[in-house]
Amino acid sequence: MRSVKAAAYALYARRLRARLAGATLPRHVAMVMDGNRRWARQMGFDDPRIGHRYGAEHLEEVLGWCLEAGIRHVTVFVASVDNLAKRDADEVDNLLRMIEQVVAARLSRPPCRWQVHLAGRPDVLPDSTRHALKLAEEATRDNGAQFHVTIAIGYDGRDEIVEAVRSLLESEARAGHSLDDVAQRLTADRIAEHLYTHGQPDPDLVIRTSGEQRMSGFLLWQAAYSELHFCDVYWPGFRKVDFLRALRSYAARHRRFGA
Repeated sequence: MRSVKAAAYALYARRLRARLAGATLPRHVAMVMDGNRRWARQMGFDDPRIGHRYGAEHLEEVLGWCLEAGIRHVTVFVASVDNLAKRDADEVDNLLRMIEQVVAARLSRPPCRWQVHLAGRPDVLPDSTRHALKLAEEATRDNGAQFHVTIAIGYDGRDEIVEAVRSLLESEARAGHSLDDVAQRLTADRIAEHLYTHGQPDPDLVIRTSGEQRMSGFLLWQAAYSELHFCDVYWPGFRKVDFLRALRSYAARHRRFGA
């Protein structure tokens, strides 16, 4: 029975890939990796924190699908500022260990196919996590990789916008410009230059797993014109066919960019 199901799954995946041939695919996909704990409970694990390990390990597989599809920019929402501040301390410690031991370690392990970028507030992370992520970023910075992955951790979209405006004002003050001068020349593009993700394209498609249909503060500025896709499966159970369905949904849409 399992072999029949596996064969049917493989056939369906091939059909989805065939339908995407020649389609317009997103250049940048952002993903909210939601549902690790609920997946663990659904699978019968006594400790829902086990879901964080499966979720962290699953990221490597999903990035492989992105490589196959030629998607050069991926941003993943790992943990918000609220997640780190309000969840049980043991759970947060476990999550951060998975980020250090699985995500950061594997992304910096040769051969490095991805250049790593960070988005968020490093001050809310423990030293060990901050150090592991920084090492991954530095190890992949000059590797010539054509694919870019941004890890959003300790992240809040409103904080990012506030910090961007503050950074802009500080740089203008250092240059000797008055507040009135800044106000007269203020544009969205100038603020965007000070975001965590400056220099990277805005996401074309945002995928959120677990059935939740909200942004939760993720890329509030950058996702203004993104297409959204909500998937009912939990992140560790997010299958290749679910990913291909999201791409198929994107390819079928007519992007209006606010028009």
